[in-house]
Amino acid sequence: MIDTHAHLDFDQFDPDRDAVIQIALNEGVEIIINIGTDFSSSQKSIELAEKYPQVFAAVGIHPHDANTWNSRTDPARLEKLATHPRVVAIGEIGLDFYRNYSPHEDQRRAFADQIAVARNLHLPLVVHNREAFNDTFDTLLDCHAHEVGGVMHCFAGIPEQGWQTVDYGFLLSVGGRLTYTNSGDPAVAEAVPLDKILLETDCPFLTPMPFRGKRNHPALIKHVRAKLAEIKRVTEAEVDRVTTAAARKVFRLDEKTTDR
Repeated sequence: MIDTHAHLDFDQFDPDRDAVIQIALNEGVEIIINIGTDFSSSQKSIELAEKYPQVFAAVGIHPHDANTWNSRTDPARLEKLATHPRVVAIGEIGLDFYRNYSPHEDQRRAFADQIAVARNLHLPLVVHNREAFNDTFDTLLDCHAHEVGGVMHCFAGIPEQGWQTVDYGFLLSVGGRLTYTNSGDPAVAEAVPLDKILLETDCPFLTPMPFRGKRNHPALIKHVRAKLAEIKRVTEAEVDRVTTAAARKVFRLDEKTTDR
């Protein structure tokens, strides 16, 4: 299994980060991609990837922090981080019109600028979209994001939007929400092909059932795998094989190495 979206740099893991990673490895997690949300978090993600052979990093500015983005200086600053050999994607970037912590125009500007960095470096994107699918998709189109591809993280939408996303060349990732009662995620997961889906935790958030309400961590991704297997009517081993291959391809992990 590959956890394609974790936030192990967050302070919720300060007391036991080493143990959390070891437990994940013991449970069959091969690789964890730690996702940056601002410049500080992105740097910490790189440091985690330098320390742990099984961890890779993504770097980017989350839409919540888009009001801090400086279009004159920050693209070069992000590009410098992204050239690190343990960085496999630009993210977490995108639009969030639910929380609205940053003005919409600031979010769009930061999103477009970061797509340009990804295209310049030929890195895939990790895209955050909440209550902003049409605007997010329009920005991807306008910025020719298909040239680098990537993943719509923790995809929340309807099956038609899922198909629109995969037809454009992006993958969808599913996490703990897949296990929640009344979630719309199973309908999307059922609709799109298995080889267009990735597994993630988004830890420490979105803990899967039956542990909802507690801190999420990468080892719990097995519950997402089990639910996806049930939805797709295949074995967990098949989900593991197909989603792992898809993650390795989109993040070009076979060009990296975990042996250091």
